[in-house]
Amino acid sequence: MLLAYDRRMRIESRVAAFGALAGGMIAISWSAIFVRWTRMPGASSAFYRMAIAALVLWPLVLLLGKSARGLSARTLWTVVAGGVFFAGDVGFWNVAVMHTSAANATFLSNCSPLFLGLILWIVTRRLPPGRFWIALVLGLTGTGLIVFGDLRHSVVQAPEHAGADGFAVIAAICFALYLVITSRLREHCETAVLLAVSTTASAATLLIFALAAHISLAVPGVGPLWALLAMALVCQVGGYFGLTYALGHLPATVTSILWLAVAPMTAVFAWIIFGERMRPVEILGGALLLVGVWIVGRKEKDPQEMPEPELVPPVAQV
Repeated sequence: MLLAYDRRMRIESRVAAFGALAGGMIAISWSAIFVRWTRMPGASSAFYRMAIAALVLWPLVLLLGKSARGLSARTLWTVVAGGVFFAGDVGFWNVAVMHTSAANATFLSNCSPLFLGLILWIVTRRLPPGRFWIALVLGLTGTGLIVFGDLRHSVVQAPEHAGADGFAVIAAICFALYLVITSRLREHCETAVLLAVSTTASAATLLIFALAAHISLAVPGVGPLWALLAMALVCQVGGYFGLTYALGHLPATVTSILWLAVAPMTAVFAWIIFGERMRPVEILGGALLLVGVWIVGRKEKDPQEMPEPELVPPVAQV
């Protein structure tokens, strides 16, 4: 009876984790739209995104009765390091979105699962299982088909965007490092505290960079202000709360592959808002991506398959 109860609890926990991840992906898929609407330098809009989110998260931490006082100095500094890497992800991606197509930047930043797999290999000396790489190839192929038109335009008609595309790749590396660090920390740090501390570290990093680079922090109007608020509350607080919760119950490699679904979600929202219809090749790309999501998300039944490399033991409940 206890075994049946334990099994039911594990299933409910996994369902809740996938639900939180789905909600987070929907929220994050609005990021590129909100960034464009801010009409601000990428580093500036990234700073406001993190600063506003921090102002919301700390009262939430106090309301929930949580505290960062119980964290060791080592854990605290590791959280800060994660915040610095996430600042790099958001900052570089925002710059890429403002200087190249949103779809192009989204595709390149979705390379983070590849970097994550390589980081896991370096740290653990064990490659992720074969289905991870199959799902990755399908997911990236599908995403590539979705944004094929924009990629061809950037390479053939706008080669000056190559630098911005490089920023998107750097953002992918930073996000992979953030995933690794967050996955390790979820055993020692609760979701609200982890998000509050790392978001504050991200805001501080982006502020220091903006001031050092003499980048204007002025908000150009009411419309951009609303876009900043939406980007902070919807994308950062809502989106990454769901992601951080899911990382406590799902492997980082699985989470990163499922995160590829952000690209087609962005395309759907662009179709609804701007009337941008998906062409047959883009629909095919979406189908391939969903197949990749199914492969990595299903429960492996073969007991002989090498287990997926993990950096930490199973993470405690939130």
